Amino acid sequence: MLGLKKFLFRGSAQNKLPDDVRASLEVWRASKEPPLDALHFHTRYVVVDVVSSGPNPDSDQLLGIAASTIWKGAIQPDDTFYVDFSTLDGEGSTVDRELTAFLLFAAKAPLATYHVPYVGGFLQRAFRERLGVDFQPQWIDLAWLLPSMFEEKGDSVLPLDHWIDVFGLNADSGRRDAMANTLLLARIFQMMTVRAVGKQVDTATQLIEESRASNQLRRQL
Repeated sequence: MLGLKKFLFRGSAQNKLPDDVRASLEVWRASKEPPLDALHFHTRYVVVDVVSSGPNPDSDQLLGIAASTIWKGAIQPDDTFYVDFSTLDGEGSTVDRELTAFLLFAAKAPLATYHVPYVGGFLQRAFRERLGVDFQPQWIDLAWLLPSMFEEKGDSVLPLDHWIDVFGLNADSGRRDAMANTLLLARIFQMMTVRAVGKQVDTATQLIEESRASNQLRRQL
């Protein structure tokens, strides 16, 4: 773990990045953000999960990233991303390439996860320290959004396994790998968007706003 810590969180993005990484970062930076006012069916969503050595993004280590895509209302099995940093054996340039590959994969699409402070915290730190990127995507936090959309099934922030059981998804509780989690989250996201349309929350912009509003409201209760 010490070796992983040394190469994954090096503390400064000023070290020289490989030329191909710099070129890919420029492509990503120059890319346009997709419109978020289209109907869900016409919006590409990316569902993300991470693996870490502990719960604290400021001190624990990012061990892996998994992501799957929802497009035209369907999970796209050929449009996924996964990296296990613990298998890279201290290859710093490979870490930089994998992180950049994730940026290009996500392509500035709205990102959905369960507990943004956890997932987003680890990603933001990694991109800042490795690549010098201020990673600020448009997040949809299912931990807050699901109680807003399904008040009759849970009116507060609950463990993910609660929602897996509520929706009758076939999954073992407890330990799951990140890709299994993203696929479960993607299926929950699909069901959530159906309910959202019924509540006239028809676009990514509205989902993002509803997620933020639910977060703020329930924190005040």
